[in-house]
Amino acid sequence: MPQPPLRVFSGIQPTADSLHLGNYLGALRQWVSLQDDYDCVYSVVDLHALTVGPDPAALRQRVRATAAQFLAAGVDPDRSILFVQSQVPQHAQLTWLLNCVAGFGEASRMTQFKDKAAKLGDKAITVGLFDYPVLMAADILLYDANLVPVGEDQRQHLELSRTLAARLNSRFGEGAAVVPEPLIVKATAKIHDLQEPSAKMSKTGHPAGIIELLDDPKTIAKRVKAAVTDSGSEIAWDPANKPGIANLLSIYSALTGRPVGQIVEDYSGKLYGHLKADLAEAVIEALRPFRERTALYLDDPGQLDQLLRTGAGRAEALARVVYQRIAARFGLAQGTASR
Repeated sequence: MPQPPLRVFSGIQPTADSLHLGNYLGALRQWVSLQDDYDCVYSVVDLHALTVGPDPAALRQRVRATAAQFLAAGVDPDRSILFVQSQVPQHAQLTWLLNCVAGFGEASRMTQFKDKAAKLGDKAITVGLFDYPVLMAADILLYDANLVPVGEDQRQHLELSRTLAARLNSRFGEGAAVVPEPLIVKATAKIHDLQEPSAKMSKTGHPAGIIELLDDPKTIAKRVKAAVTDSGSEIAWDPANKPGIANLLSIYSALTGRPVGQIVEDYSGKLYGHLKADLAEAVIEALRPFRERTALYLDDPGQLDQLLRTGAGRAEALARVVYQRIAARFGLAQGTASR
């Protein structure tokens, strides 16, 4: 008999009104292509977003906007499970079970927590921020995910998920949890901040350093044309000495499908301004249909909410089975998950 496809889990936080170009090129495009070969489960992970204390009304709107952008990028709710994390209660329930096997030292060594704690100070650090990696582990283990697409910034969190899954199997016997593996997509473009090209493009980075997917064309053009470049005037692929130009070339290549070397040849003898002007137009045209599709979903919030409720029902059908299996190993009331 043919083997069922491996399962992939991934999610993005709804912490901004728009996703950015790094999300699109580094994650969403890969999510869409993974649907051809894997059993995919994709989530708007709103419980994670609570760690930054969002305004409730803004969070609700951002959940819809993030889901609409998943769909606009090509996530197909008929081929994948698309849902909102908080609509599946087993995420929080499994997190508590994992809290009871995770070590305090393991959680406190997470690099992202240490970095954020250093910036926020002791008085602003919440238990939720500290526990973020355990919730992420619950997200993954709850669906028996075989593979998780990860970037370098999340690799440590995935390692904790693997450690906790292996610990469950060691304590309760094999089959308690699936140990997930990282899924490295080799063709993933690494997009950096337009103002700080040594850092990845991120919503926590420089305010003018990101291109938001729902930005209007004028804003996109302004940000691309104001992007930090490097000394000299030659357009060349040299990430070490010309990180700003290398970043612009990477974006251009990722959006147009043209090799970087070919783009460099096309701009031989031209100035940085020529590259920026053409890149701005390429970004605008590439994102135009995406913005239009997103608007269609947001113009009908009732239909969007129904689609997400349907996805949550499908997700919970999987999550309930896994939670009951793990909870039973702990000795909890036959693993019954409450509703």
